Amino acid sequence: MDDLRAWLSKVAEAGELKQVDGADWDLEIGCLAALNWAKPNPDALLFDNIEGYPKGFRVLTGSTSNARRVALTFNLPETSSAVELIDVFRRRLKEWEADCDKYRPVWVKSGPVMENVMRGDHVDLYKFPVPRWHEGDGGRYIGTGDAVITQDPDTGAPNMGTYRIMVQNGKTTALFIAQGKHGRIHYEKYHAQGKPCPVLVSVGHHPLVFRVASTEIPPAAEFNYAGAVMGEPMKVIREEVTGLPMPADSEIVIAGFCPPGKVMPEGPFGEWTGYYASGETPAPVIEVERVYYRNNPVIMGSPPGKAPSDSSYYRGIVTGALLYNDLEAAGVPDVKGVWMGEAANQMWVVVAIKQRYAGHAKQTAVLASQLARKGFFGRYVVVVDDDIDPTNLQEVLWAVCTRSDPEKDIDIIRRCWSTVMDPIIRKRPGQGHFNSRAIIDACKPFEWINEFPQEIKIDPALAARVKAKWKDVLG
Repeated sequence: MDDLRAWLSKVAEAGELKQVDGADWDLEIGCLAALNWAKPNPDALLFDNIEGYPKGFRVLTGSTSNARRVALTFNLPETSSAVELIDVFRRRLKEWEADCDKYRPVWVKSGPVMENVMRGDHVDLYKFPVPRWHEGDGGRYIGTGDAVITQDPDTGAPNMGTYRIMVQNGKTTALFIAQGKHGRIHYEKYHAQGKPCPVLVSVGHHPLVFRVASTEIPPAAEFNYAGAVMGEPMKVIREEVTGLPMPADSEIVIAGFCPPGKVMPEGPFGEWTGYYASGETPAPVIEVERVYYRNNPVIMGSPPGKAPSDSSYYRGIVTGALLYNDLEAAGVPDVKGVWMGEAANQMWVVVAIKQRYAGHAKQTAVLASQLARKGFFGRYVVVVDDDIDPTNLQEVLWAVCTRSDPEKDIDIIRRCWSTVMDPIIRKRPGQGHFNSRAIIDACKPFEWINEFPQEIKIDPALAARVKAKWKDVLG
């Protein structure tokens, strides 16, 4: 399997990697990353010679912020089309899942991550140029594009998830994990037994490792899944103090334990909703006992924020593909397209269908509101006919305004699974987090679909003739 160094070489050859020298870890890296994402086709940025740090201690941002690099990361045919990428993804996701058992990770004795090891009193997380990403952040976050590795104490099954990691001091981090996520379930199980939870945090690696860790990919066998994508097993090392599988090709890995009953203030942090929604709260900690790192290590940075951001493009693609497959698996016929609008960071879901029966659109909307990322968060689901391009917001809004009646075609589903990051929820200690979902049927009324007014269209042949004749006018 390629490591991050091989990936960087391919991106550089494609002309999509920009080297940035001399940026400050305090806000400048985060600001440059955000301004880069606002471009029509953002680059991958590799920061070096960071203020106060030696050359070679680097930070990467924008790894999968366009279609070409997403395809490269997932070993897919090159494309610049979001629609094509979703279609390829939804087919390959099924193949990768089916192949998971063929690509169990391989245990090895050593690997590049072992080039340098900090132990005990020599552990110092500030050795690395950990950014303060946003002006309102409560501290420096080493874990934004990370892979946090835990295991179920009952079954021993490992899990990789992406959770934010705030540096508290040179030997301690805070660990923020939302309710219901695998990593949190694992440490809660350990703590219920009065035991510390072993944890590894890979903070630099091939972007595939990060993206597999950050996506609700069934069947929660992330190591196997990454191997299936690349067509060869991941190499892992049994880490010496936790016993957990450590990716042999990682750039930097933090190893330690999350003890029961110990918390530190964590946050605020600028999140993917575009707000500092969670504020400062007590969070469990990781007491770091080992740090492993390669020569000239690279931190994988993926700070969230108001879209477009580092993950918003990728999230829209892969989560849309997952939802497409979930709808088909649930028995919904004739799904023709799924799109999770990048601007709304998955809070806006559009599904296009070929209507087959009365209630088809409502069935699709209800299921889509709960299947997206296993029902975690969300806000609006719109179902449109198959003549509407779900990726085209102008077409979707036209369908909403001309094919839906607010009194009949909008429904609310209440008390759904939400998150502390939801800015519309007033936070109270110990409170569970619920939100509602609006589902909008923006399809032509099924019972008189053939009587619906004819829309204005231009015949393709006429359009072609006019374009050819008047190309100087149309450019």
